[in-house]
Parts: sequence; structure tokens; C-alpha cells
Amino acid sequence: MTDIAISAIDTARLEPAPIRPEWIVSGDPQARCAELSRSGDGLALSAVWDCTAGEFDWTFGGDETVHILQGEVVVQTAEGPRTLRPGDVALFAAGSTCRWRVPVYVKKLAFCREPTPRAAVLATQALRRLKRLVRPGAAPVARPLAPAAA
Repeated sequence: MTDIAISAIDTARLEPAPIRPEWIVSGDPQARCAELSRSGDGLALSAVWDCTAGEFDWTFGGDETVHILQGEVVVQTAEGPRTLRPGDVALFAAGSTCRWRVPVYVKKLAFCREPTPRAAVLATQALRRLKRLVRPGAAPVARPLAPAAA
């Protein structure tokens, strides 16, 4: 694998990516997608996705950060509706479900990451702490001062 992967959104070849029929609430939304890049471990990717008018529920399999490029979508969450337009960025947590209403068309850049098991997160945090402790020349870890004797 190279150190850098370069893609162009405007020239990405979007392929049909049908929305699950049981998720569609109304209309005939037609979605397409093109993967732009993927991490070496396969746990993160970037993609461009677009969709025509319609309303559907979407359950996110992993964490997904979206950046709206064109059009708009009204996302219904537990907190209420939120309209996302070009330039808006939103994070959808793994396992969350939202209703998407696309009035005409929407195009997004998506950054997707597979959820990491809690045990792996804790192990990674411990390893980072250990590296900071043993790294030559690293600044010492600040510790609270002992209370002054009365």
C-alpha cells in the first residue's frame, strides 16, 4: 500500500447502491456510490454517495461523518428534524437509525469507520500511555502534588 491515496470526487464513477426496499418509506429513491479510498486495515473508508428524491430509514453499520456537497436532506432524529445543505457536516454513530427525506437530490462525501470493540480501545489507550512513559526525551507526565502537611 502507498502512503497516499488520491481520488477526485467529480470523476468518481458512481455505481448503483440500492436502498433496502424495507427501509423505503415513500418515493423511489435511487442511490449510487463510489469508494474513494480505504485504510490498510479495511476499517475506514471514504466514499461519494448520491440519491434522488424519496424518504427512507437508514441504519448506520459504522460511524459515518458526512459532508453535504450538493442538494439537501432533512434528517429526522430523536432530537427532531435537521436540514443538511452544502457545506454541512454531521456524524452518525454506529447503530443509529435516522429517517432521511431527500426533496430533490443529495450528494455527500462520507467518511466511514467500523466500530472498534471496547477491549481494543482500552488496550490502545494503555499502549499509548505506556509509550509516553518510556519514550526517550518525552516530557514527564504531570501528577497532582501531595497535600501540604498541616
